[in-house]
Amino acid sequence: MKNTFGDSLSITLFGESHGEAIGAVLDGVAPGIQVDEEFIDKQLSLRRPQGRISTQRKEADKFRIVSGVKNGRACGTPICILIENSDTKSEDYSLFSALPRPSHADFTGREKYHGFEDNAGGGHFSGRITAPIVAAAAIIIPALNKKGIYIGTHIKKVSEIEDREFSDYMSDIEYLSNTYFALLDNAVAEKMKEKIISAASEGDSIGGILETAVIGVPSGVGEPWFDTVESKLSHALFSVPAVKGVEFGAGFSFGCMKGSQANDVFTVNNGKIVTETNNNGGVVGGITSGMPIIIRCAIKPTPTISKPQKTVDLKTLKEEELIAPGRHDPFIAHRARVVVDSVVALTLADMLALRFGTDWLAKL
Repeated sequence: MKNTFGDSLSITLFGESHGEAIGAVLDGVAPGIQVDEEFIDKQLSLRRPQGRISTQRKEADKFRIVSGVKNGRACGTPICILIENSDTKSEDYSLFSALPRPSHADFTGREKYHGFEDNAGGGHFSGRITAPIVAAAAIIIPALNKKGIYIGTHIKKVSEIEDREFSDYMSDIEYLSNTYFALLDNAVAEKMKEKIISAASEGDSIGGILETAVIGVPSGVGEPWFDTVESKLSHALFSVPAVKGVEFGAGFSFGCMKGSQANDVFTVNNGKIVTETNNNGGVVGGITSGMPIIIRCAIKPTPTISKPQKTVDLKTLKEEELIAPGRHDPFIAHRARVVVDSVVALTLADMLALRFGTDWLAKL
């Protein structure tokens, strides 16, 4: 029953979607790091639902920091963040305790917790629990920025509609981290939204692909074998609800290449060793090369849809038809974008602390 991730810097999550509050405990934050509550609120706003392409559940995400911060600075002790739930309609979810939603955690959660789980709104499995992840990471992201490390994610693909490559946009990565829909080519934004709205009008949902870039991470960070940069980041990214695929650099395209095409050859730029290409996505041998870290995440369609689906009544073991009531997202990749930024920030900060010491982020 573990809800903690990280070693030198760790985050523990608690709460349920329709409980009194959700939250996180962030432990290992270097003393002296500035805690900007306006920035925390700004990051949380990127996760909130927007218009017809999101759920109609509206949470203010008013947070309280109840420990670990004094006079706007981290004390070095555990930081506890509380976010109250207010806009809940638990009655919409009473059906799912007997009729589990296909591809949702209703069934697997019941199997693990023996029916004692709170499944209203998805309970502890809900995407609602990503809010405290975003709030906690908003303490770490500005500290990374001061070290010259920036993280940005854009929506790479919705169905067959595809955005431009990230490699053409590296100079504006800080902008991407602060843009809601985060597209490199605004011309495709309306097409993507139309595709999402069309799926919603049919009572359906749709998936997408997020592409993330991290610049400024020094070379030499990471471990071979079991704690590689890819394995640690993948561990964190697969913890984000709906992420079902993660690749780095060229990823699965390597399977169609020759070595002469795939290899990133070395060159020198302004006295620094770099590579002419970045097929390895900034990580070789599990260790950062100094090149941008490139990650893509596949986000599955929201499993709760209003179209009729087959399920099984858990009491009678008979097949039944389910039409899910309630308020649900037809598309979640745009809201998951800031969550991906956040787990990447927390994971890299943990690995940087292991490499350079726990106070490194506070030293300028």
